[in-house]
Amino acid sequence: MGEIDSMMEYGYLSINHKGEELCGDHVEISADSEGAYTFVLADGIGSGVVASILSTLASTMLCKMIERGLSIEEGVDALVKTLPIAKDRGNVAYSTFTIVRVDKDFQATVYNFDNPTPVFLRNGVNEELDYQMREIEGKKIYYASFAFEVGDVMAIFSDGAIHAGIGESLNFGWTREEIIAYLEALCHPGLSAKNLATYLVDQCDLLYNRNPGDDTTCLAIKRRSRSPLNLMVGPATRKEDDILRLDEFFKKEGPHVICGGTTARIAADYLNEPVQGSLDFEDSTIPPISYIEGVDLVTEGIITLNKVLELAKDYQKQNKFYFEWSFRQDGASLLARKLFEEATDIFFSVGCAVNPSHQEQGMGIDIKMKMLIIHSLADELRSMGKNVTVSYY
Repeated sequence: MGEIDSMMEYGYLSINHKGEELCGDHVEISADSEGAYTFVLADGIGSGVVASILSTLASTMLCKMIERGLSIEEGVDALVKTLPIAKDRGNVAYSTFTIVRVDKDFQATVYNFDNPTPVFLRNGVNEELDYQMREIEGKKIYYASFAFEVGDVMAIFSDGAIHAGIGESLNFGWTREEIIAYLEALCHPGLSAKNLATYLVDQCDLLYNRNPGDDTTCLAIKRRSRSPLNLMVGPATRKEDDILRLDEFFKKEGPHVICGGTTARIAADYLNEPVQGSLDFEDSTIPPISYIEGVDLVTEGIITLNKVLELAKDYQKQNKFYFEWSFRQDGASLLARKLFEEATDIFFSVGCAVNPSHQEQGMGIDIKMKMLIIHSLADELRSMGKNVTVSYY
């Protein structure tokens, strides 16, 4: 599959050492104008403020050096030569790191210094890369080159993952081999990189009995096929434009989602199909979905979109709500799965007509609120790495 038909997807999650407000691990990600990505996961020695500062400095320096034209080899060489040693900790470096550079043609190189060896899955099965070793200033750097194919996943994690359970649920921690088996059982094409990282870190947290003895981070990187999604919300400002907009909307490739009762009725008339309502209130705060033949999902409008926005903000952070929306059948959960997991390219068709039903006293909804929610949701989706286009009419 050509590069235009696929993209890199990524996501990460961290939990802090018990009692610490800051994480001693840090993830830095950058993309250049050519479409190449640099991913860095650094683990500062110890935990807390000092570890957080050290890991942030290491990861940021590496990304900045590579962004400014240094090769990945030069960046690693420069950092390792300047990386201080903690003599009171057995002469270990102040920060370990893993770097993955993925070029626009999906050729990739991974450099690893004292972090657990990343897990690389192809067709859902572990495949060990052919690592070579370079010694720089007495520090052993392992590196390997490979091609990211569609469906390939790389999971990068700090040593908090392999220490999970020590002194709690396991005697010797969670070995890399056990992590590989877990990821192989978990990995499937529909699972996003963020949610794979979420599962792994949550399992570590569980092994720690929700009392982590170390900062723990997982960064997951995945090459996936592009998948468009079309979402329409609101009728056109001029009623006579509705048919034109619906023509354009339904001609687009990919699933079609309608948000809003008025929009649903207009779309149903256009398709010459009835709107079939549902009385299933799985979540009392989310209006039920409807059904129209020829439309993949029909939800209520602004209340549902506002809930999806809330889920999107959480998804970008600790992703705590994932274990609810990943299986629930309410409109917000169904839409979240389509937007966060299934789609890579999202096209919003936003009608700017004022909804008379929203003007009733006590509704508290106006066109500005609607536009703000859609604008904020689009921004959150872009932050996830989605390609988002919003058209107003």
